Amino acid sequence: MIKNSPLEWPEPIVRVQSLSKICIDSIPKRFIKPLSDRASIITSSDYDANVPIIDLGDLNGDPDTIASTLGQISEACHEWGFFQVVNHGVNHDLMDMARETWRKFFHLPMEVKEQYANSPNTYEGYGSRLGIKKGAILDWSDYYYLHYLPLSLKDYNKWPHVPPSCREVIDEYGRELMKLCRKLMKVLSINLGLEEENLQKAFGGEDIGACLRVNFYPKCPKPDLTLGLSSHSDPGGMTLLLPDEQVAGLQVRKNNNWITVKPAPHAFIVNIGDQIQVLSNAIYKSVEHRVIVNSSKERVSLAFFYNPKSDIPIEPAKELVKPDRPALYTAMTFDEYRLFIRMKGPCGKSHMESLKSPT
Repeated sequence: MIKNSPLEWPEPIVRVQSLSKICIDSIPKRFIKPLSDRASIITSSDYDANVPIIDLGDLNGDPDTIASTLGQISEACHEWGFFQVVNHGVNHDLMDMARETWRKFFHLPMEVKEQYANSPNTYEGYGSRLGIKKGAILDWSDYYYLHYLPLSLKDYNKWPHVPPSCREVIDEYGRELMKLCRKLMKVLSINLGLEEENLQKAFGGEDIGACLRVNFYPKCPKPDLTLGLSSHSDPGGMTLLLPDEQVAGLQVRKNNNWITVKPAPHAFIVNIGDQIQVLSNAIYKSVEHRVIVNSSKERVSLAFFYNPKSDIPIEPAKELVKPDRPALYTAMTFDEYRLFIRMKGPCGKSHMESLKSPT
């Protein structure tokens, strides 16, 4: 539960999946984005670019191979803020099962899904909007949000009980992704020139937060007018995205262009969140991204967020603050930051800019 967050949404909730079934050649006005925010065809030379694909199996190789892999990750963090990982240790069958289990959930009858309807007070459950600003232009997506850690927030009653294997699959999937996140946190710490446990300790050691948001993007008759998810950077620490390998949709902002990510088979897409941008004193930056929708295909993706303990003040690591690079951000807990974002909804990088220390 987030303090000072309202108990109810400001307007009646309309499920986008339901709209998708009745909207034939138009979409409601409240989903139409301003011209400047709409998805457009990329014509730049970056059109064929793709976020780097990195083989994590090479971290078990000889010293030269390890050094090369660390370098690839460092470059990806500096150049993109995003990278894909393969040979990451998570069972491919489990990845497929997790995605398809959730796809089945979103195809359940609406009255079953509505039993899990969420509120802005916790966001946990079945939802269709982010942010509580009345009259906001909405995104063309539904989602399911749940807490994995801390255990005090992990409430199986708020997890779907259908399909029958859903809770078991979520639990196993979460355990495997926690291992992968811890491995990546060590890599990021080493690449920043810190002790390998530095970032993990700053997050709270073993006492950290993790949550899952499953995104469902229904077919849209006018995909050029709207977005599945508006431009934003992730407010937490690090995100592991399991994309829909059959339908591209994630776009990453690079050099003022929007690059559509081409998912590698059974890869996770990793991105830096705002909290690591703060801890690294902006050596690593969280990067704007958004989601486009499709006129002929639905899309399902699973975003696993690895976050600091909610009440620990997050500020630049003291080792990364120097006379020629003073601390760029004032301390703020993740709870405080998350509330700020939930009031506003996705707004590009404006949240991060607001954290900067006065100069």
